[in-house]
Amino acid sequence: MACHCGLSQNFEQCCEPIITGEKLAETAEQLMRARYSAYVEANTDFLHDSLHPESRDDFDADSTEKWASSSSWIALKILGGKAGKRNDRAGTVEFTASYEDADGRKIDHSERSHFKKEDDQWFFCDGQAIAPNKVGRNDPCSCGSGKKYKKCCGA
Repeated sequence: MACHCGLSQNFEQCCEPIITGEKLAETAEQLMRARYSAYVEANTDFLHDSLHPESRDDFDADSTEKWASSSSWIALKILGGKAGKRNDRAGTVEFTASYEDADGRKIDHSERSHFKKEDDQWFFCDGQAIAPNKVGRNDPCSCGSGKKYKKCCGA
């Protein structure tokens, strides 16, 4: 079975060793995937410890654990990134995390997350939500018909 993060390795070989501290994330994306898996597992210790020390002040372990446990995690999709490789000191990862909240509503949360590497360890610093792309009235319709949106699905 694939890891929670969407890679083909199982959880025990993929994200679990990072979450348990057996090994460090080698890239910003690897830490992002482990953090997603930690939400699935409701592992608030790792979520706290993988935050950059300057970003830990307002971390609320109880609410994070309650929210993570009450959500039904569907999928993580990595959309891209900048830097964040083994030899970099900083990087960004853009992703969409899909889940159902406690009320059963499906949420697709898209974010651009910022990471820093200090003493060979990657940390999550912060993130900004990415708004979904809006289709303009005169843009080509996303259904692929070749018509303008206003004359097709937007009619």
